[in-house]
Amino acid sequence: MDFRRSILWVIFTISVIFLYNSWLRSHGESGLFGEPAQSTASAPAPASSGVPSALASSSSGGAPVVGHAAAAQPATLTDVRTDLLDLKFSSRGASVVYARLLKYRAHGDDSKPMLLFDDTAGHTYVAQSGLVGGDFPNHETPMTLLPGPLDMGDAKTLTVRFQSAVVGGLQLTRSYTFHRGSYAIDVQDSVLNKGTVAVQPQLYLQLVRDGEDPSKGTHFYHTFYGAALYDSASKFQKFEFKDFHDQPKTIHATDGWAAILQQYFATAWLPQPYHGPREFYLRKLPGDLYATGVMLRLPRLAPGAQEQAEQRLFVGPELQGQVQSLAPGFELVRDYGWVTIIARPLFWVLAQIHRLLGNWGWSIIGLTVLLKLLFFPLTAASYRSMARMKAVGPRLNALRERFKDDPQAMNSAMVEMYRKEKINPLGGCLPVVIQIPVFIALYWVLLSSVELRGAPWLGWIHDLSAKDPFYVLPLVMTATSFLQVRLNPTPPDPMQARLMWIMPLAFSVMFFFFPAGLVLYWLTNNIFSIAQQWFINRKMGVPEFSSAK
Repeated sequence: MDFRRSILWVIFTISVIFLYNSWLRSHGESGLFGEPAQSTASAPAPASSGVPSALASSSSGGAPVVGHAAAAQPATLTDVRTDLLDLKFSSRGASVVYARLLKYRAHGDDSKPMLLFDDTAGHTYVAQSGLVGGDFPNHETPMTLLPGPLDMGDAKTLTVRFQSAVVGGLQLTRSYTFHRGSYAIDVQDSVLNKGTVAVQPQLYLQLVRDGEDPSKGTHFYHTFYGAALYDSASKFQKFEFKDFHDQPKTIHATDGWAAILQQYFATAWLPQPYHGPREFYLRKLPGDLYATGVMLRLPRLAPGAQEQAEQRLFVGPELQGQVQSLAPGFELVRDYGWVTIIARPLFWVLAQIHRLLGNWGWSIIGLTVLLKLLFFPLTAASYRSMARMKAVGPRLNALRERFKDDPQAMNSAMVEMYRKEKINPLGGCLPVVIQIPVFIALYWVLLSSVELRGAPWLGWIHDLSAKDPFYVLPLVMTATSFLQVRLNPTPPDPMQARLMWIMPLAFSVMFFFFPAGLVLYWLTNNIFSIAQQWFINRKMGVPEFSSAK
């Protein structure tokens, strides 16, 4: 019993430390573990900066060559609209500088659209690409919009084309093809050598954004925000922007993709299967900008030759049905952390329940009940152990009082009592420990599933990904937490007893800021735990409630 209380004490202490660490960082001070303070992003440099260097073994034969094709005239914007996206393309490099998701609104503000790409004085997030290895067209080069429709309307696909002038002997034509119902954009780069000498250009695909964390308004919980790379050798890797340095980080590979992740949404360059090496890079740019990209080597182009490179640009929500089929490993952008192996099947079950019930709130309740039934044998063993401990509580207190000056004799008497009563002091703890990974995985499923964003439950809960506007669920959950304490045995140590009453209050503070879906899960879990504990206590003839101390 003391061992279990010690575990709870450790969990409480660690939680307080991490809460204090988050408070320090959010108030502009360094964290307890050496992390830098959360800083406000400075005004970004123009998005046209940051043309990467070519691979070191480029055909130029010397040092890496960066294109210097300058954009003399101001950039103009081209509006493109599909059934899911409202986009703007810049005439400077045909970069995507604005992307509004038509099916989603800004978190916490239904009057504003959900923006991913944007390029303004206060925020920079763009997708760029171009050629290096010579003075070739890059994302600073002026490109002309070719004739064609710009609104998908009722069509199934829409293709928008841009073309550069001849720069360094090369002409670049870029096509963006949109598909109805998809956030994946097919991008084709056609490179024509109109010069008189053979060249071997390299194609770069990069995402550039500032360092402002889009989830900075949340409290007491944090989701990953930063870059992600994937290839078949190194697998899935995540990099926070604070880890970017002036010296670029590079990773050599033969396949894979590069992405920028935030809660619920992602953008990514997904090069299609391609023979030859590629190089992923992470670079810090001036003005608090960060570039995440990949460099591809194109075949050598003789005069008059033409080469096409195909890739996909993903801009949208991390919907399970879309991300799992776009590229190997791309389903990992739904970041469940170290519990991914458990979280994926949990979400699958949650989705199946939703197919039956048609409401994500009731589906969360259904999944929680299903898990409680699945773990009932373990939970019942834990509760029976606690009930036995509660039954012998007065006798334990008498032993402590009797042998308070002789700890060794007291421990011997307690061990003998446990043996006679067939009580395992760890019996109430170990079954709970076994369940912890599953419930942590469910926590991350609910925190990372964009399907819950904007999903109503009932009455006043209009968005399960936002906090309860009237704090009804957190208040009820706090009450159920105190009720659970009363059902459990009262620790003989007064300090531990007080701690058991303080812990529900301390943890409940966090739940006032948690998304309603998470609070609903914990509340449902509490209610069924109370029902199980009350039933077992009554069945074993143990008083239901313990008094507060």
